[in-house]
Amino acid sequence: MVPLEEGSWERYSRQILFSPIGREGQKSFLKSRVAIIGLGALGTVSAGSLARAGIGFLKLVDRDFVEESNLQRQMLFDEEDARNALPKALAAQQKISKINSEISCQALIEDVNYGNVEGIIKDVDLVLDATDNFEIRYLINEACVKHNIPWIYGACLASSGYTFTILPEETACLACFIGKVPPPPGSGLTCDTAGIISPAVNIVASLQVAEAMKLLSGNKEALQKNAQFFDLWENHFMELEIQRNEECAVCAKREFHLLSGKNQQGTTYLCGRDAVQLLPSAPQKLSLKTMEKKLAPLGDVFATDFLLKFNDGKHEMVIFPDGRAMIKGTSDLKLARTLYARYLGN
Repeated sequence: MVPLEEGSWERYSRQILFSPIGREGQKSFLKSRVAIIGLGALGTVSAGSLARAGIGFLKLVDRDFVEESNLQRQMLFDEEDARNALPKALAAQQKISKINSEISCQALIEDVNYGNVEGIIKDVDLVLDATDNFEIRYLINEACVKHNIPWIYGACLASSGYTFTILPEETACLACFIGKVPPPPGSGLTCDTAGIISPAVNIVASLQVAEAMKLLSGNKEALQKNAQFFDLWENHFMELEIQRNEECAVCAKREFHLLSGKNQQGTTYLCGRDAVQLLPSAPQKLSLKTMEKKLAPLGDVFATDFLLKFNDGKHEMVIFPDGRAMIKGTSDLKLARTLYARYLGN
């Protein structure tokens, strides 16, 4: 990262003219570190905006890869990214490096889970939630509360969206807002089942980025105190006051059950995607070139440096170097485990 004194003030001049930010706020931005968890619709808009604002370090975390159906709403990606099946975190990092070369950007192609979430967030000043499921959001909530790191919840679906800024030890947390445990998978609609329009994405991400800019520039008093909800199609805009629950298991009693990993499953149905994700029982380091040679006689194989796609004629598997795999075309966890064992050998 180029220190602001050595770089160009002109890049940020219009932002600096906004008096609540000014030069001191801009200096704070360049010293700030933000993790964006999820580089889909919300994450790409937020990452692009924060990069242009001059946030000094962005940690981009996502387990998935770019597909053509993403391009309607995931603003940093293009057709070439989809053709090459680039990991979203890497594709976002490459785009951001062209947007602002003065900042640093780290791409983590990882599935966020109880074993790595604390390491991901421990060295940042703020976490932006751009995920698509409540299990990961609850993990983020526990990790951020445990380490006293602010985070901003964001969600959108169809034409509606929510945001909520969470300051550990000061505001309600996600468990106060939604409940002690995350809603079960499949209990609600998803973008893959209900659809989504990009204006809803842009508004949620913009609200999150505005809150991030307030916090990182030292304007904490300007933060939104309530959860915000809107539906663009129905023309509804409202605020919801969320009281801190003095009996909350997470922020009051500091019970971090998800972080303990006691209920962690190695197999997860990815709701709305008709796919199952499997995690290896122990960390692995696969050679995708070796896997490509092994699987080529058994079906269609497409491999890059970052992932391998294999289709046996009935199901498509996406295999990552760490041993993680997604089996598409099924919600049957037993079948997914059988296919994983058949083709990966464990």
